[in-house]
Formats: sequence, C-alpha cells, structure tokens
Amino acid sequence: MLDTLFNTLAGINWEVVFQLLSIALIVIAGPAVIFVLAFRNGNL
Repeated sequence: MLDTLFNTLAGINWEVVFQLLSIALIVIAGPAVIFVLAFRNGNL
C-alpha cells in the first residue's frame, strides 16, 4: 500500500502542477483586486 503511494507521488509531474498552481493564483488575483477595490470604495 505504502509502496503504491510512493510510486504515485514519484510519477506526478511536479513542474506541471506548479505551473497550473501559479496560473490559478494569477487568475484568482485579478477578481480579488477588483473585490478589494469595491469593498474599500476604490481606496487602496
């Protein structure tokens, strides 16, 4: 059981995972800035 877990973790392409994670953070950051601006009445 533990061996299959380690094989699965070793088989993951971590570079792709981090690229997708960074893209997700960039995509989420845009609306987050708009929301903060609206919440603070346009005053950062």
